[in-house]
Amino acid sequence: MKKTLLTSCLILSLTTVMAQTSSVEKKTDKQGYTYETVKNDKTGTRVYTLKNGLKVYLAQNTDEPRIQTYIPVRTGSNNDPADNTGLAHYLEHMVFKGTSKIGTQNWEKEQKLIAQISDLYEQHKAETDSEKKAAIYKQIDEVSQEASKYSVANEYDKLISSLGAKGTNAHTWLNETVYKNNIPSTELEKWMVIEKERFSELVLRLFHTELEAVYEEFNRAQDNDGRLLNYELMDALFPITPYGQQTTIGKSEHLKNPSMVAIHNYFNTYYVPNNMAVVLVGDLDFDKTIKMVDQYFGSFKYKDLPKESTLVEKPMTTVVEREVKSPTAERLMMAWRTAGAGTKETRLATIVAEILSNQGDVGLIDTNINQRQSALGAGAYTSTFNDYGYFGMTISVKDGQTLEEGKSLLLAEVDKIKKGDFDEWMIQAIINNMKLDEMKNFESVDGLATTMYGAFIQGRSWNDIVSETNEYSKITKADVVKFANEFFKDNYVIVYKRKGVNDKLVRVSNPKITPIQLNRDSQSEFYKEFQNLKSADLAPVFVDFKKEIQTKKVKNTTVSFIKNTTNSIARLNYIFNMGSDHDKKLALAVGMLDYFGTDKLSAEGIKKEFYKIGISYSVNIGSELSYITLSGLENNLPKGIELLENFMKNVKPDQEVYNTQVETILNNRANAKKRKESIMNALTNYAKYGKDSRFRDILSEKQLKEMNVTELTNLIKGVNDYQHEIFFYGNDLNPIVASLEKHHNLAANKAIPTPKKYAEPETSNKVYFANYDMVQAEMTRVAKGEKYNPAISGIVNVFNAYFGSGLSSIVFQEIRESKSLAYSARAFYGMANDKNLNDYMQVSIGTQANKLPQAVDAINALLAEMPKIDKQFENAKESSLKQMASSRIIKANIYFNQLNLKKLGFDYDVRKDVYKSIEGLTLKATDDFFNKEVKTKQYNTAIIGKKENLDLDALKKLGQIEEVTLEEVFNY
Repeated sequence: MKKTLLTSCLILSLTTVMAQTSSVEKKTDKQGYTYETVKNDKTGTRVYTLKNGLKVYLAQNTDEPRIQTYIPVRTGSNNDPADNTGLAHYLEHMVFKGTSKIGTQNWEKEQKLIAQISDLYEQHKAETDSEKKAAIYKQIDEVSQEASKYSVANEYDKLISSLGAKGTNAHTWLNETVYKNNIPSTELEKWMVIEKERFSELVLRLFHTELEAVYEEFNRAQDNDGRLLNYELMDALFPITPYGQQTTIGKSEHLKNPSMVAIHNYFNTYYVPNNMAVVLVGDLDFDKTIKMVDQYFGSFKYKDLPKESTLVEKPMTTVVEREVKSPTAERLMMAWRTAGAGTKETRLATIVAEILSNQGDVGLIDTNINQRQSALGAGAYTSTFNDYGYFGMTISVKDGQTLEEGKSLLLAEVDKIKKGDFDEWMIQAIINNMKLDEMKNFESVDGLATTMYGAFIQGRSWNDIVSETNEYSKITKADVVKFANEFFKDNYVIVYKRKGVNDKLVRVSNPKITPIQLNRDSQSEFYKEFQNLKSADLAPVFVDFKKEIQTKKVKNTTVSFIKNTTNSIARLNYIFNMGSDHDKKLALAVGMLDYFGTDKLSAEGIKKEFYKIGISYSVNIGSELSYITLSGLENNLPKGIELLENFMKNVKPDQEVYNTQVETILNNRANAKKRKESIMNALTNYAKYGKDSRFRDILSEKQLKEMNVTELTNLIKGVNDYQHEIFFYGNDLNPIVASLEKHHNLAANKAIPTPKKYAEPETSNKVYFANYDMVQAEMTRVAKGEKYNPAISGIVNVFNAYFGSGLSSIVFQEIRESKSLAYSARAFYGMANDKNLNDYMQVSIGTQANKLPQAVDAINALLAEMPKIDKQFENAKESSLKQMASSRIIKANIYFNQLNLKKLGFDYDVRKDVYKSIEGLTLKATDDFFNKEVKTKQYNTAIIGKKENLDLDALKKLGQIEEVTLEEVFNY
């Protein structure tokens, strides 16, 4: 349960912090580089434009010696040729494959073969006879096998990971393709060396195996219920422009008939400096960094861009209805088309969405639908693109409730906006919420960097971004009512998601692909030279918990404190060493706080009171640990303590409200058994722990229905009587302690009840299968390891990077790069989070159903013998050391890190031991670990897929197969 609550009482303080008039200032540094800043911008962002048109966004954040990097390109699926949809996304994948310098052992020989492959793909695309197409594809496979002899798979990732990079990835969307890395600040120039080379040219090596990986991603999208709905919605909202007519993933027939020539043309057209940006936020020096960016990226040549599309959507004048089907629960989406980013219409639509449903749970939909449990859940939101956007609403209905009834519930709340039937103070509260969210967002390097690249993609100035909340501040209730009456007409799209068989699934056969050569131990000349480049060493910094955390004993309660030196946002936690293992009813009781009031205030009234003082509260009940949290502007936190304590002490039971909530719980349980993700999670838990597990140990329907609600409210009223501790992250502890002494039970001495213990049974080569109609099949294998042993932490850290996590890991290379058997393939050794528990080894894969037999063989081979590549191991080891040396545990995380370490038996920063262990680690020691902890273990396997599409005989290689019912795995 989470509530974020902000409001008009914050006008003065937030205005002081955020809302001074913004204006652009142009400046020149001592090197002659001109940049723009925005007056009163607390982030200090600088925006440069190089002579070749490249935009450069720089901002400083010294929380840790790392830099978040983004390279956005202002192009995406909207620019795909109509006969080559999915091209921008596929190109994104190929930009990781290297250049004529990165990823090759002999470019002179390799390029001739790649040219041959390109010609064959053009023949393949033009050919209409299926047998002839198959013959051409066989030639493509043969030449690709020959070409792979000269390639070095994943060399880009090896280069970038050697820096200690994290979060290496990319994404493509309608108008954008964005490349991502988070690097140590000392490695910035080496990062630029790599990225300058990467974006200097396109080489489409290892093309046909990556094409299959993209097709697996297409299959994942087919099995994704949210995408199913969104595709239909966008198609109806945008019947003319690419926004609705070209999905990012592309059409099946286009993915199977690509043109390497078209991809090269696209790269040469759009991947030009005047259509790209470099975004860097972190521990950097402005003057040195911009000079470096110009040195490496300034040589890229400016190139005129194609004229923008003249396609324009016609105004919608009718209701457009669509219907989709899948096995999951029923719900619907409604949407009205809006103008694009930065427009007044978009701002007004956003305000309306917030009036209907907001983080404070006090919107009209929150109050009149969710609070009253008139449906399983509903909400409103806006989605904004460059040229257009939409205002959307969604609702999930209860059993026996029709989607048409859900539609009526939503439209009734929209009508209230038209009539002005909402509190005027809510508009200012929403705006203040935006300002506070902006403050939180800009505090983090990733939040600020993401906002920067978003501004670039949308073609908006940084001044527009910084001053946007001021533009929202100009909106009045009269503006909203006028907008609603003009905007909300019978001109919307509605998509009904009904339960049934999805007849639009594309099922395809597995093409015959000969595994390519990976050449794991080979290196390009570029790589060898790059290894000789030097960068400054970073020494790791470990936390002294006693120094960083102040403690104060107040009666029976320990209050811990860490000072916030960044802003005026504070956080208070009550922490209890008990959870659902101690009392199954505790989570149920806390969940009812959303719906209960007191003798003086309704549930809605309580939410509004929190909203008015700008404080959020949340309660989280874990299995062994529970938190009650207050957060928001520090000045109002004492009042938040008073409100929360009064609420919990005086919560009023309501049996009728509880009975309705029970029906909602049962509805949600039924819906979980219809969702692929929920089923796979339950099945994996069953394979790991068997029948006697926390997951299955739930209150039965009978227990829920026979529960007396007073028992639950008594649990809430008495929770603060149990022994607990308090943590405060903020500026001044004294007012907080004073408020706690006045309102909170600091003398709590009630003993924590004895928890139920759950066994960790041995895994024994059993295969648990659940039937579900989907294109892909998903498989997870788990093996119980030994008891937690801190001595192997360093080995585990490097083993996971080397063997199973990341683009250059053994598992990823073998399953995806070489054999093209899956889009996702991952293996990791998970260490226990408690010194009394066991570790687990886990391998997961998602693949096309008819590829599963080959995938099983490949996984079995990897678990039987770990490939030993010295250079790849040293790369993983170096990456782990650099990541640890450049990472910092900061702010409130210091306290929670200490809390987690206590469960493992440590009172100091154990990373000190891990770092030392990694420094002396060898490949032989890692192989010994594999042979003892991975190879020799027995695995249980969870598999979900469409039964008629799976080769069950192949699955018998994994052990004895048992088809389980959903009732068995969920226990209801």
